[in-house]
Amino acid sequence: MTFSNLKQKYIDPNLVLLLAGFYLLFDLVLLAKVSYMTRFMPSEYKYFSWVDYLVFNLLFDYVIVVSYMTLIAISTKRFLNKNYSWFKIISIHTVFSILIGLIIRLIFDFYSIIVGRINLAEFDLRKSVNAFIYVLDLNFLIYFAMVFIIYTYYYLKQVKESEKKQSQLESQLVNTRMKMLSSQLQPHFLFNTLNSIAVLTDMDSKKAKDTIADLSDFLREILYNSERNRITVEEELRILEYYLNILNVRFSDHLSISIDYDENILQKKVPAMLLQPVIENSIKHGYSYDHTNLNIKVSIFIENNRLVIKVENDGEPLSLSNEELFQKGVGLKNIDDRLKNLYKDNYFFEIRNIPTGGVETVIKIPEKKLKP
Repeated sequence: MTFSNLKQKYIDPNLVLLLAGFYLLFDLVLLAKVSYMTRFMPSEYKYFSWVDYLVFNLLFDYVIVVSYMTLIAISTKRFLNKNYSWFKIISIHTVFSILIGLIIRLIFDFYSIIVGRINLAEFDLRKSVNAFIYVLDLNFLIYFAMVFIIYTYYYLKQVKESEKKQSQLESQLVNTRMKMLSSQLQPHFLFNTLNSIAVLTDMDSKKAKDTIADLSDFLREILYNSERNRITVEEELRILEYYLNILNVRFSDHLSISIDYDENILQKKVPAMLLQPVIENSIKHGYSYDHTNLNIKVSIFIENNRLVIKVENDGEPLSLSNEELFQKGVGLKNIDDRLKNLYKDNYFFEIRNIPTGGVETVIKIPEKKLKP
């Protein structure tokens, strides 16, 4: 593996900047402390030099610590990838927290000898060890504070990635369910339409051809929108128009369908092919020996921040409950499953008798415009 690949896999620039920022904050606090002590405790800082302190202490120390902690961040990511036990991880970090003090001390002593600040013959190992021991506890606390930052950073990053993956999986699950439901609904409609065409071929071949053309346009629209779970009301009404043409040929003068809507709802989202099975069900249950002519009114409007779709007919009243209708009707069960899949419990779907006569189907879903 090349250095570039290693860098991309293990080095996170944002984490390095976070560690550098933390240690810079520590150094700023330290500078404020030293400034106070040199001003109000001059006897203890009699030979103090700001140049030496800033260059040989803070600058060198800053570069060494940030570089060292970058390596620790890389090691930490490897620990997480290999699933080391916490006992092993804490033991390793304890050793590293001591090691950083030794490294800083050795680099300082080596640099001081190189530039002539300390004579090699006069180098006092005991004094160097004492200096290391003097800041041992501080190095330990700073090291583990930065390690805490590293683990918190990686943990939050993993949580975000996990949430993103979970969201993607949920989205994929919704799409999969919707495709399964669409594949169930489309043949159901197709079989009914083909049966109507079969009847028309014996009665009026021209009308049969026109119906086949409308069916072709209808199926083309379905295929065009097959990858989308929701479409605009405008698109839904366009698709519905082909279906109504087929119905008008089949039922001739015995069926009247009107559609009432406001222009401002045309860009609202609805589940694809929502109106067709509702109207189909209204026709199926509306006709009877006592109701040979059927009037259907489709209304689409906004009410209390919800998009309401209402389909009313003046036909045969219902004798079955909502639950029984859903169990018996493939189209209705399909609608309910799709609404539940898209909106969880945030929707309303009911078929009920109208007190003055007839039946109405009411669907209420969250109001939402299609993004451009």
